[in-house]
Amino acid sequence: MANNVFGQALTPCCFKPVTGYFRDGYCRTGKGDTGTHTVCAIMSEAFLEFSQSVGNDLSTPRPEFDFPGLKPGDQWCLCLTRWIQAYHAGVAPKVVLEATHEKSLDLIDLQELIKFAAR
Repeated sequence: MANNVFGQALTPCCFKPVTGYFRDGYCRTGKGDTGTHTVCAIMSEAFLEFSQSVGNDLSTPRPEFDFPGLKPGDQWCLCLTRWIQAYHAGVAPKVVLEATHEKSLDLIDLQELIKFAAR
């Protein structure tokens, strides 16, 4: 089983809508996950608008991909680099640390993530 940023067992991020690179509710990563979907984030209007402005529309439903579209308050496994991009733009969403994969620490310091802790 994967570990979170605290070195403990990774907890689920969200099952409704089901998230994760493997669509199993967990922000796990593995071969083929070039985006490193490891950050369990709580969507905000500001982040969703930002994401759309940089070419990743997470709000519009895409039934052909079984994607319902996200709204503020939804939890979702974000690409680590997208979260960092939003962080630098001042619109990073809150993070559920227990459900954020330890791989996230490759590019962002735990103390910075803690500043965005949802709980």
